[in-house]
Amino acid sequence: MPSTSLPDCAGAILAAFAARETDLTDTPVIQPAAPFLDMTGEALRRRIFMTESETGESLCLRPEFTIPVCRRHIAENAGTPKRYAYCGMVFRQAREDGADEFFQAGIEDLGTADVAAADARAIADAWGALGACLPGQRLAVTLGDQAIFEAVVRALGLPGGWQKRLIQAFGNHARLEALLETLARPQPVSGLDRRVAAFLADGDEAGLVAHIDETMQVTGYSTNASRSPEEIARRLKEKLALSVTSLDADALEALTSFLSLEVGLDAASSALAAFSEKFDLDIGAAIGAFEARIAALAAAGVEVAAITYRAAFGRPLDYYTGLVFEIAEAGARGALLAGGGRYDRLLTLLGASDHIPAVGFSLWLDRIERAREKAGGTP
Repeated sequence: MPSTSLPDCAGAILAAFAARETDLTDTPVIQPAAPFLDMTGEALRRRIFMTESETGESLCLRPEFTIPVCRRHIAENAGTPKRYAYCGMVFRQAREDGADEFFQAGIEDLGTADVAAADARAIADAWGALGACLPGQRLAVTLGDQAIFEAVVRALGLPGGWQKRLIQAFGNHARLEALLETLARPQPVSGLDRRVAAFLADGDEAGLVAHIDETMQVTGYSTNASRSPEEIARRLKEKLALSVTSLDADALEALTSFLSLEVGLDAASSALAAFSEKFDLDIGAAIGAFEARIAALAAAGVEVAAITYRAAFGRPLDYYTGLVFEIAEAGARGALLAGGGRYDRLLTLLGASDHIPAVGFSLWLDRIERAREKAGGTP
C-alpha cells in the first residue's frame, strides 16, 4: 500500500520550483472524465479510474495534472502568461510493477510566446530539480520533436488520412512499424457490399449516400446511429483511399531513415540537414525551430552534448505537438524520473478562445525517492 505522505524529496523539488518564479497550485482529485478520455493517449485512457455523479456526469480520479491545470488557467488567467507548479497524488490503474496511486510534481508554462526559450526552460528546470534531489548522479536525457516528424510526413506528400495515422502513432514503435509495413505492402479492402464497392469505384458519392441512407432506414439503424450517411460515405472513401496508398521505395527509405536517427543533440542539426538534403525534403522551417531550441538550451547553461536526440522518440499522450523529452537514471535499466513536452493545441481544445502556447513536465516522486535510497540517502 503506497504511503499517502509526500516523499522526502518533495521539499527539495518544491524549493527548486519556488526559485523558478512559479505559482504553486492544486486541483481537485475528482475531475470531469471527458477531457481525459478525449485528449490523452490510449495507454492512459485504459488506466483511468471512472465514476459517475448523481446527475449522470462521468467523473474520474485525477490521472495527471496537465489538463486540470490548463482548465484552471482558461477559467482564471487565460490572457496572462503564467508558470504553475504542482505537487500531489495521481491515480491510475497499476501496471504489473506499479501502484494505483503515486506522487507527481511538475511545472506547466502557459502563454509564453518565446517557444524556444520556454522549451529550454522546461528541460533545464526538470534537470535542475532532479539535480537538487540526486546530486552527482548521472542522468540520461532523451529528446524528440513531433514537429520535425510531422514536417517529414508532410514533405513526403502522403494523403491526409495517412499523415494523420502516422502522426497519431508517433512514439509508438510497434504501431509505426505496422503502418510502415502497410504502406510498403498495401492490402485492398475486402468484404465490401458489391453495391457499395460499385459506388466507390464509380466515384458516385451521391449514390453511395442514398444507398447507405436507404439501408439504415430499412434496418432501423438510423434511429440509433451516431454517424450520418454522409459521414459513413466519407469514411468508406477514406478507407478505400488509404488501402491502395503505397510509398515508393525512395519515400519509404526516407521515412525509415529518419526514424533511425539517434545522435547527440549537439550533432542533431547537422544530421537533420544532411537527411533533408539526401532525400530532397523541404523541412527547413522545422529544422530552424529545432536549432533555436538548441541555442536556447545552451544559453540556459544546459550541456547540449549530454542530451540524446532520437527522431522516433515520442510520449504516449495525444496532446503533444512539438518538443518531447524524458530524463531517466543512466544505464540500460534506469528508472524514468521525468517527462514532458510541448502541447500548443491543448488549451484551444479545452475551450480557450485564443491560442495559448504551452509546455511542461512532470516528475515521478516515488521513483526519485527510490533513486535517492539506492544512492545512499538524502543530499
